[in-house]
Amino acid sequence: MPSPDPERGVTRSSASERDCHWGKSAASTREIRFLEGPQKRRFEFLDALRIFREFVHGFRALHFVGPCVTVFGSARFPDGHRWYELGRVMGREIASAGFTVMTGGGPGIMEAANRGAKDVGGRSVGVNIVLPKEQVPNPYLDRWVEFEHFFVRKVMLVKYSYAFVVLPGGFGTMDEIFETVTLIQTGKIQDFPVVLMGVDYWKDLRELFEKMVEEGTIDAADARRLVFTDSPEEALRVIHEHATRKYGLRPSTPQKRRWYLGER
Repeated sequence: MPSPDPERGVTRSSASERDCHWGKSAASTREIRFLEGPQKRRFEFLDALRIFREFVHGFRALHFVGPCVTVFGSARFPDGHRWYELGRVMGREIASAGFTVMTGGGPGIMEAANRGAKDVGGRSVGVNIVLPKEQVPNPYLDRWVEFEHFFVRKVMLVKYSYAFVVLPGGFGTMDEIFETVTLIQTGKIQDFPVVLMGVDYWKDLRELFEKMVEEGTIDAADARRLVFTDSPEEALRVIHEHATRKYGLRPSTPQKRRWYLGER
């Protein structure tokens, strides 16, 4: 059963409960139907409106979060695991560099990065997918936004970020890696750094990229877009070189929020 968190005054589930439920339940009946091919025109028109509403909701909720670095990784690593601890260190480093730490908002690596940001008083944001079973956000978030569709969520994770840090993960993390590097390769986003941490974990993936270069399915320049390292210092150097300096990011005066647009 969920238990109260006396420090934050919110209801929390145990780590085992959150890890068990996080991302494991089926999609809603409506979403399943949406992905099953052509439907009645009225159904598809209403779904298009719902999707548009989701995008607007995300734009309004995240407009003021500031330049972000998104951290991807598994929900399954508990506090104390070496990858959790590395994620927490990276959260601290990213926040100390002046970026907002953005994650999927769940447990594991996501919690670790958000927690690291809060360790140093930085900003921390979670962007999650709504599932039928209870999805409990980690307790280290300044802002928590939920979406019904994975593709809308992925747009938000990319749209507000100037760099991407990837720690060990599963299918979802792999999806996020390839989605991001495809956008970079095709020029949809401009050469933002992608740093994969956990060199031994990603060994086979790195070899796969080398094989792709050998076979000519990607260019050597495409493979170089991904930086493999276990060093937080090296990761921050890459982020500074490609994001902070290239885009001239610096602290700025917050924009005025407009109440009539529902901005808070």
